[in-house]
Amino acid sequence: MPSIDAFADRLSSYLGPEDQVNLVRRAYYYAEQAHDGQRRRSGEPYVTHPLAVANILADMHMDHQSLMAAMLHDVIEDTGIAKEALTAQFGETVSELVDGVSKLTQMNFESKAEAQAENFQKMAMAMARDIRVILVKLADRLHNMRTLEVLSGEKRRRIAKETLEIYAPIANRLGMHSMRVEFEDLGFKAMHPMRSERIRQAVKKARGNRREIVGKIQESLVNCLAREGMEGQVLGREKHLFSIYKKMRGKRRAFNEIMDVYAFRIIVDKVDTCYRVLGAVHNLYKPFPGRFKDYIAIPKANGYQSLHTTLFGMHGVPIEIQIRTREMEEMANHGIAAHWLYKSSEEEAQKGTHARARQWVKGILELQQRAGNSLEFIENVKIDLFPDEVYVFTPKGRIMELPKGSTAVDFAYAVHTDVGNSCIACRINRRLAPLSEPLQSGQTVEIVTAPGTRPNPVWLSFVVTGKARTHIRHALKLQRRSESISLGERLLNKTLAGFDSHLDKIPQERIQAVLAEYRMEVFEDLLEEIGLGNRMAYVVARRLLSSEGEGVSSAPSAEGPLAIRGTEGLVLSYAKCCTPIPGDPIVGHLSAGKGMVVHLESCKNILDIRHNPEKCIQLSWAKDVTGEFNVELRVELEHQRGLIALLATSVTAADGNIEKISMDERDGRISVVQLVVSVHDRVHLARVIKKLRALKGVVRITRVRS
Repeated sequence: MPSIDAFADRLSSYLGPEDQVNLVRRAYYYAEQAHDGQRRRSGEPYVTHPLAVANILADMHMDHQSLMAAMLHDVIEDTGIAKEALTAQFGETVSELVDGVSKLTQMNFESKAEAQAENFQKMAMAMARDIRVILVKLADRLHNMRTLEVLSGEKRRRIAKETLEIYAPIANRLGMHSMRVEFEDLGFKAMHPMRSERIRQAVKKARGNRREIVGKIQESLVNCLAREGMEGQVLGREKHLFSIYKKMRGKRRAFNEIMDVYAFRIIVDKVDTCYRVLGAVHNLYKPFPGRFKDYIAIPKANGYQSLHTTLFGMHGVPIEIQIRTREMEEMANHGIAAHWLYKSSEEEAQKGTHARARQWVKGILELQQRAGNSLEFIENVKIDLFPDEVYVFTPKGRIMELPKGSTAVDFAYAVHTDVGNSCIACRINRRLAPLSEPLQSGQTVEIVTAPGTRPNPVWLSFVVTGKARTHIRHALKLQRRSESISLGERLLNKTLAGFDSHLDKIPQERIQAVLAEYRMEVFEDLLEEIGLGNRMAYVVARRLLSSEGEGVSSAPSAEGPLAIRGTEGLVLSYAKCCTPIPGDPIVGHLSAGKGMVVHLESCKNILDIRHNPEKCIQLSWAKDVTGEFNVELRVELEHQRGLIALLATSVTAADGNIEKISMDERDGRISVVQLVVSVHDRVHLARVIKKLRALKGVVRITRVRS
């Protein structure tokens, strides 16, 4: 570890004014004094850690304020020095950076996962104020990973898992390839030491066997550039251990298959030369069809730029080649930290990797505001830290970057939240396609919207992006709340009507007293609880009608059943055990958290609670009930050719629709067919059954109930 003097000499080579180097030196001495007497697990003085973190940032040519924050990043947390003291000593910018990097104070979380999620949320907030926070945090984590061997096995694995799940993807998202590779290899070594060592030994052995072929390919590439009169540097590229392990596991390929590919990087002076070199190497060796990618014209989401191609080399060996400029090489290795532009003009900060990084952080904050809790937030962020992208076009030709596996719904939410919420269909390359179809790079996607539509809960089963998932959940929560309030109000008014009263007749003071009793602030919260089945309308009605100290002694008078319209939405569902349809005698079972479940009066599953007014409520179908309802039929008929086609034709002729069909052969002559048919009401069902009875060979039709 270099001393502070050696470090200061190193800084003077790229940090301009001498006073900036002196400020970094002063921060080091302040940290040394603050951590006096503290030691790391390895036995070294604690101040060696902040100095090592600053060294990592100096490798990336970071500015003096980031280096000062690196020196001081543990001062607030570990030494009891207040943030205000740092502000007085080093200014507000540095103290804000240090505060952003400082971990959460020890709080009593339910689990380690929740603590990690809260920690990351705090970091996201700090990143939004100043993106350098994440760079200092990544450098801090990198040095901790390099010195992991002094910790116990369990702690090593926990830190390595967190690094592989969160910090390595963040480094990748910010385009910091070198740091990501080191995170992954160190994390892999800590999680699976034996596997890591086996692969390392195999790579070492293979390197010796491959040396001759690598030399020949490199020589042929150098000669090719010389013949064409182009200057460029040809480098052999080593695959890192974790990527080999991932390919072996994910693609189920043997080590030899992965090592059979030879990888090279050609670095040139300008963009124009990249394309000329591409033409030259395609002329030298034949390219693999469909394996060419132009990340210069369409950069990756993290700002990475390069030309990728795969060639059939000598003796048919595959050669992977990346062609890029020196600036692109710097950007690929250090990403957002390359040529730090923090003090540069606003115009420069609006483009390139910085703009992308800020856009990503903005997206993270949006996820945070919409997420229900910290664990949901971190789940969405992990989804969003994707390694691969697909590039699709809007109808006007704008390029959209989405994670691999994204669907039209992800695309709609990426365009705008309102487009996502009101999406009903999509066209991919001008043809109508299912919303769940995964998108491919190069496709043009058009979203069809309709006013007043709402997100479908089914979308959650196929969306990929964190933004889509969070906004769908948020919209469904709002929809569920408004529907719960509406149902809760109807249930409460129905119960109050039994006591010859109504919500409008209840004095405001009494409502406030009941809210205080239930520890709620607004009356809508209480109505929502009733609608969701968490509180009984009967009990709440009695509380509202009772004066202070007295209860309502009289039982409610008989009141007409509550009418079901079929448009109640998420808080009203139909029992799958007895599948009620309009026209059937029904009751409602109030189920905690689910709202109301509609059953047939004769359903066996509610016989025990059928007459309990706190759990069941008498229901009826409204005259204007709308919608389609599923009902299960059991059809016994003589076995004949084209059986399924005959049944389908009959159901369709009665304006019904088959949702599901299955067949069991009972014996040689009789077949039993289970049909799930969607109908409007009992009259419609009778029409469907009549059509089915008219079929030749039908023995019996029964409606399946619990």
